[in-house]
Amino acid sequence: MFDFLDSDWFNISLQIIFLILISYDIKKYRETKKKEYITNIIFTLGFAVWTLQPYYNSYFEWGDGQKLKVISTSQHDTNQTVNTCIDEKIFKEYSFESYQNLDKNSTDFAEFIKEAKKDCTNVPWF
Repeated sequence: MFDFLDSDWFNISLQIIFLILISYDIKKYRETKKKEYITNIIFTLGFAVWTLQPYYNSYFEWGDGQKLKVISTSQHDTNQTVNTCIDEKIFKEYSFESYQNLDKNSTDFAEFIKEAKKDCTNVPWF
């Protein structure tokens, strides 16, 4: 039901909304010099970090060499674009340490891969 939360467009939309809110508060502060707008800016920045950090935390923890290890294990399949999509979903979902400690034969990981393949092979309606 909430599959849109994982999409990149949702993250980009959130970033745009936060930038609009912050720029509006900066504009109002410059006009009125009221301290309440500084408080709004601080709260908006704090909420933006709290909201957007989980989306990017595990994705940016992967080093280039670590990504190559995961990518090289999936290159033997026939469809390279699906494999790239699945690799990106793995990078977003797991940190490198949690991926290394993950049981690749577990039902949870198999379900994750099944859902990722389904998402990567479906053509979006828009």
